[in-house]
Amino acid sequence: MNFVAIDFETADYSPQSACSIGLVKFHNGAAVDSFYSLIRPPELYVYSGFTEIHGLTVDDIKDAPAFVEIWERAVRPFIGGLPLAAHNAVFDMGVLRAVLDWYALPVPAHPYFCTLALARRVWPELKSHALTALARHFGITYAAHHALADAETCGSLVRLAALQCGSTRLADLLSCAGVPMQRLGETRDPAGGFPA
Repeated sequence: MNFVAIDFETADYSPQSACSIGLVKFHNGAAVDSFYSLIRPPELYVYSGFTEIHGLTVDDIKDAPAFVEIWERAVRPFIGGLPLAAHNAVFDMGVLRAVLDWYALPVPAHPYFCTLALARRVWPELKSHALTALARHFGITYAAHHALADAETCGSLVRLAALQCGSTRLADLLSCAGVPMQRLGETRDPAGGFPA
């Protein structure tokens, strides 16, 4: 049950406009390390509607590093060879691909899985599988739409799903739930809009 939960917040609707990233490393289902950074997007602009969601403004990110500055020295080493977990992975993996493409960085064939798909399979009876709704259902209090808090909550859902399915290994959990492990560099899922 070892993986890294990842979450991005974006400055606008374009997937390369990442303005913050949160990563939480889970070992045997428990959070053991974390990384958070603001990101200066290629265009220094934050759509006001997005500020209302995540609270970030141009003033917050104007002095932040560009993604290219943190990828090799911080983000990639933190992830290592562990699979990524993201809630509505089509969004977060789309953002990751977009920022890598923007800076002409290789897109690795890194494994990842979607906790939104996992939640829908494990708890089909719930009316909503949005991260905020799931957190409320399971009594998880967190700062919604803060990348680090979202990542930690995402990872906590994997642990809860494993308990529900009686799984001690990630591969067994995904197999039990019928959720595939995908690879970042092999598919080109569209990205955009809001994460669930």
